[in-house]
Amino acid sequence: MTTQENYTKTRLIEKLKNKTAVIGIVGLGYVGLPLILRYIEVGYKVIGFDIDVDKVASLADGLSYIEHIPSESIQNALKGGFEPTSNFSKIPEVDALILCVPTPLNKYREPDLSYVLNTTDSLTPFLRLGQVISLESTTYPGTTDEELLPRVESCGLKVGNDVFLVYSPEREDPGNATFTTRTIPKICGGYTAECLEVGLALYGQVIDKVVPVSSTRAAELTKLLENIHRAVNIGLVNEMKIVADKMDIDIHEVIRAAATKPFGFVPYYPGPGLGGHCIPIDPFYLTWKAREYGVHTRFIELAGEVNSSMPDYVVTKVASALNSVMKSINGSRILVLGIAYKKNVDDMRESPSVILMEKLRDLGAKVEYSDPHIPIFPKMREHHFELSSVALTADRIGNYDCVLLATDHEKFDYELIKASAKLIIDSRGRYLDSANHIVKA
Repeated sequence: MTTQENYTKTRLIEKLKNKTAVIGIVGLGYVGLPLILRYIEVGYKVIGFDIDVDKVASLADGLSYIEHIPSESIQNALKGGFEPTSNFSKIPEVDALILCVPTPLNKYREPDLSYVLNTTDSLTPFLRLGQVISLESTTYPGTTDEELLPRVESCGLKVGNDVFLVYSPEREDPGNATFTTRTIPKICGGYTAECLEVGLALYGQVIDKVVPVSSTRAAELTKLLENIHRAVNIGLVNEMKIVADKMDIDIHEVIRAAATKPFGFVPYYPGPGLGGHCIPIDPFYLTWKAREYGVHTRFIELAGEVNSSMPDYVVTKVASALNSVMKSINGSRILVLGIAYKKNVDDMRESPSVILMEKLRDLGAKVEYSDPHIPIFPKMREHHFELSSVALTADRIGNYDCVLLATDHEKFDYELIKASAKLIIDSRGRYLDSANHIVKA
């Protein structure tokens, strides 16, 4: 490393540590927005970039569009130096660029890196000497060095000398009151040792514990392992649920009993399918990449098959329950309780509730929903419902042929639902008793 190159790195680290660096965060959603608030909290100036002009306008007006982030926090951030924009020509003003954009799957269940690559292509014309670029989006091992590296260097800057490239996967858990952006340990891998050094300085001021790993690929695989671990174990317990149901055993009772063991067992809970932006998607990133190395990830793919089949299992239970009272799905009024992917949040990414609603609608059901966190069914790329959340009253609940508990929000009045519903399909194990009108699914 030459004297000039060493100066570039040293100067950037100095700016990051004394908080004179300007932080740029690309993607103002469930990952990017909490990160912005944390950088502002400790005294950095932050520019937030997003191509969604409505999001930018909302933030500029001090309004939050994420339930667990109050508008007051956005307003305080604006006072503290937060600038939301869709103008990428402001990229030269920042010293750090943190990419927090989606990495979904395409219709063939293959990685869709279009958001990451299009974003990177939008940034590269504006990159300058002395910046660090960090990718936080979940992806397969090799994305950072195979895809981002050549794009960054296409503008004449040498990674590791002129600019610095790291991968540091997000670990956000929306609505989790126990762990926050600050307290969740942060994995960080650099393309070079110099890149890692800068990456540790980037995150070390805002995260209590930053965990270095040897490479961007190691960091990428770490994120996948975390989520595949969960997906496989959820697949196991979902399969156990089906077996237990055939044996007339309550799987939730079994899990609660097994969880009393103080070692060697971690409880996972079955449900109507996988939701969120990580667990239903991330395993497929590794299985796709593994094929390049001639490896067939049978264990991971089997868990994916089991989890993907759960909405059909729940629909079958709905059909059977209605049949037992001389009704069919076709023509029945069905109320779905909870359309967020997990309880107590407004996050609908990959929500199995939406899949359930579509399957029931396709079978002729008249489907409505109630969710205290989502008053109006949002516009989604692949799912379309013109619905608003139904307020729960005894009379209204009693008018439905069936109530399907898909997401067990704490705000629901479960005693009211139990007392008023003709038929309840419980896919979350919320009801511990075995009333005649409650069917475990």
